[in-house]
Amino acid sequence: MTPSDAVPSEAVGPLLRGVGVLERLTGAGGTLSLSALERETGLARATVDRIAATLERVGYVRLDGRDASLAPRVAELGNAYLSALRLPALLGAWADRLADELDESVSLAVGDGDGIRFIHQATRRRTLSLSFRIGDLLPAERTAPGPLFAGEWDEAEWAAWRARRAADPTDAGFGAVPDRALPGAPDADVFTGDDFVRRAEAAGRDGYAVDDQLIEPGLVAISVPVRGVDGRIACVASVVSHTSRHTAEGLRDALLARLREAVAGMEEVLRTAPAAVGGLAPAGLAAWTGASKQELGRGFVESLARGLSVLTAFGEGRAALTLAEVAKATGLSRASARRALITFQHLGLVRLGADPRQFVLTPRVLALGFPPLSRTTLAGIAGPHLEKLAARVQEPVSLGVLAGGGEVQYVARVAARHVMSVELGVGSRLPAWVTAPGRVLLADLPDGERELGELRAFTARTVTDPGVLRGVLDEVRERGFALVDEELEDGLRSVAVPVRGRDGRVVGAVSAATHVARRSVEECVSVILPELAAAAGRITEEVGVVSRFIRVR
Repeated sequence: MTPSDAVPSEAVGPLLRGVGVLERLTGAGGTLSLSALERETGLARATVDRIAATLERVGYVRLDGRDASLAPRVAELGNAYLSALRLPALLGAWADRLADELDESVSLAVGDGDGIRFIHQATRRRTLSLSFRIGDLLPAERTAPGPLFAGEWDEAEWAAWRARRAADPTDAGFGAVPDRALPGAPDADVFTGDDFVRRAEAAGRDGYAVDDQLIEPGLVAISVPVRGVDGRIACVASVVSHTSRHTAEGLRDALLARLREAVAGMEEVLRTAPAAVGGLAPAGLAAWTGASKQELGRGFVESLARGLSVLTAFGEGRAALTLAEVAKATGLSRASARRALITFQHLGLVRLGADPRQFVLTPRVLALGFPPLSRTTLAGIAGPHLEKLAARVQEPVSLGVLAGGGEVQYVARVAARHVMSVELGVGSRLPAWVTAPGRVLLADLPDGERELGELRAFTARTVTDPGVLRGVLDEVRERGFALVDEELEDGLRSVAVPVRGRDGRVVGAVSAATHVARRSVEECVSVILPELAAAAGRITEEVGVVSRFIRVR
């Protein structure tokens, strides 16, 4: 999908430029220097600085010195599209179960102009990974889903495909696939127009399509269309493997029947799913932008921040909105909402719905930050918050998760500038029951699921009685933090608070450690604990945004 060349006179300039910055950060993997953004966008440095500062204020970008990086909260743009679409919520569990059963990666994709874009990935965790990212855009002719979608194209869509291929014969504009000009890429002869037309005709006749190393050598896939209640393709389900496990023909012979069974189940879900219930759109952003403008002055581009709020007005039960509904949901005037919608139509992010009075989001919204975030980790989300936390409390801080064997593993850590400090590197493990983060993690589990291991005395203060420890863990759960005072090592005092996932369960623990000579117990509770809780709250909020449609590991 390519935006039209002629910019409408009513388009919002700052919104065009802000979306361009987000797209370039996405294409670069999530981070670019401000100088690189200046070069790639062709904007003046002062303009880049203002856009970046505004996106940072909105929460979509982080600025670190000379670099700008996508922030986890930008996922709310893609979340708006995916929740309005409903397919990941309705069919994702089916794809996950199929991947577990077949021990192969399974994906769901939708058509996006003359390409296909992934909306769900159920991957196998192997050394040789085959997964694309949610939001990645691939050229239709180099995929298994592509011929299936092409079977529903009209003449204008075929013409757009031919024009794109003529303008970009090596697929340099598709960052998720190897450039055909690169060594080892598939022979260009297999991408002729006639060949793709034949593949589309065969896919329509057979009801499935195969990718036999069209993207890159060794990768094979088989796809079957999932049809909606209107009989048209809602999405395409694919099983992806590699030639050391299956040939393309072998993949078809072994798995096509089972894939078709799973697709039949998905289609039944779509037929019987109750209508989406419209929830409330995010509120208050438009008013908040006014306050930000007052505070930051010219450094804050209000029309950019307000315009982006239009995208998040959509969601589950709000898949198609009129101009009046967009204005009401965002708090914008009808004139401002209309100009934002005109801008997004020009950019290909919004189109008219079946009812021409309504607007709907397009899959292209996923190009605004979603692919890089699709592989984010809990440690990656927490890292910037830990940096700021360590600077505030002037103590080493860490993020821990439960590992096997009743241990806590430290997956992120920021040291403090002290001669005498706690030496724990990333990846270090300790018995969970005797550490503050470990106790926070154990406290969230039912008593029967707490793996404690040997309760041995590390110091004279270590709690080793199982009954007493059970009471300690119950108290930690009730008060929401753990404080361990010289139980692991003489002189070491630490405090920890939970990080929670979208379901409210504890997925990690943020902790700070100190020497008893630096902080009393009272100071740990009155000074360090509030800072820990605030940082953990921000991490929890970002985990909630990112993990709505992405597995955060």
